[in-house]
Amino acid sequence: MAADYILSIDQGTTSTRALLFDRSGSPMRVRQKDLRQIFPQDGWVEHDAAEIWAATLEVCRGLLTAGTTAGNVAAIGITNQRETTVLWERATGKPLHNAIVWQDRRTAQLCAKLKAEGKEPVVQAKTGLLLDPYFSGTKLAWLLDRVEGARERAKKGELCFGTIDSWLIFNLTGRKVHATDATNASRTLLFNIETQDWDDELLGWFDIPREILPEVKDCCADFGVTEKELFGIEIPVAGVAGDQQAATVGQACFEPGLIKSTYGTGCFAVVNTGERRVESRNRLLGTVAYRIGGKTTYALEGSIFMAGAIVQWLRDEMGLVAKSEDSEAMARDANPNSHAVLVPAFTGLGAPYWEPDARAALFGMTRDTGAKEIVRAALESVSYQTRDLMDAMAADMKAAGLKSPQALRVDGGMVANNWFAQNLADILARPVERPEITETTALGAAYLAGMHVGFYGDMSDVAAHWRCERAFSPKMAEAERAERYERWRGCVKRVIG
Repeated sequence: MAADYILSIDQGTTSTRALLFDRSGSPMRVRQKDLRQIFPQDGWVEHDAAEIWAATLEVCRGLLTAGTTAGNVAAIGITNQRETTVLWERATGKPLHNAIVWQDRRTAQLCAKLKAEGKEPVVQAKTGLLLDPYFSGTKLAWLLDRVEGARERAKKGELCFGTIDSWLIFNLTGRKVHATDATNASRTLLFNIETQDWDDELLGWFDIPREILPEVKDCCADFGVTEKELFGIEIPVAGVAGDQQAATVGQACFEPGLIKSTYGTGCFAVVNTGERRVESRNRLLGTVAYRIGGKTTYALEGSIFMAGAIVQWLRDEMGLVAKSEDSEAMARDANPNSHAVLVPAFTGLGAPYWEPDARAALFGMTRDTGAKEIVRAALESVSYQTRDLMDAMAADMKAAGLKSPQALRVDGGMVANNWFAQNLADILARPVERPEITETTALGAAYLAGMHVGFYGDMSDVAAHWRCERAFSPKMAEAERAERYERWRGCVKRVIG
């Protein structure tokens, strides 16, 4: 192929980015635009879907006017914040409401009602998920209930539902393609990951018409071509995956037992379970890792709602750090004997607790607790939450007769912090491996698109590109590790109880 690059669109919770990757999988250029956060009520989080599309167009055009022509792009890959829900008019492309973000908790009562009716075991058996406001299905039901005339219009086929990938595909293709991929579909509460189709029983529970749902495709597939007027030529959209599954591909976790953890706004650990779907006994999520060539690979996932967002809170709300990078030096200089523990349940607790009503608290302060100790406690809380996930994953994998995760491959903005990466290894009692290319989410989308159009080889070729930049080995004594983790568990119990 004559083209030299894959264009990767990484539409995240706090920003929209476009990156160009070359044939070696190296990022050559990037454009980014921050995304406005909308908080209508306590626990509600929204985005302006029209703003997301405008930002996507802006960053893509910015790349393609900076020395790279659209004709030098072989294909486009898309990765996105998952579960965030958009409802729009099919004819005009106009959103009927702000997008409801994955962090949003407004449907907690509906989830509690369905749990009380005994529906969660059926949901978990079909979707691998739990009944929590995190997922798209209850958000869509809320929109159909609250937006005047929406459900009737939906039944007539006048509306489209989608997660952010579907919204971008629809706009990129000039409203010609309404599609999603299996990974994003698997996060909706509406998709049966055994049959790989929308589930009629679940659609009935939420009163959601099939007419508004996108077509579900493989992660490497033909998602149409961009409208010519956008970039001057038509470019194939050839790869799509939700952000955590894209990072799993970018980290080359293609074998059962390989695990990655991404530290962005939240923290998301995903372990490959192969062709075998493992049903969690420890309140983790079963999900689709990727679907390529019609073959589904499954995963277990643990989701933490607050990771990098805690550092933003330290900076923006508390004023304890001027820049996010300052947290590393402050944690290093903090009193190592401090017993301060932060439980960052700002929007509830995710896996393995799933407590939407829990709220954040800071424990164990003394008169000499200062900014450094609080910053350190904030970073430690992410390590402790990751330990919660890893222990649950190890138990589930062992019960299924699969090899437990060993080393943890990490990515995301937080892992540039060497103190945090070392603390993570210490608390997990496992090696932590940071790759040479940490843009693994966008890279995964590029790999998926590139594999479909022949720009990259198969998965074994992609795996050969992965390189470890630095490995962090555990140094903490077992007695100290156990004491610190037990203190954390006690504080979590107080927040929940």
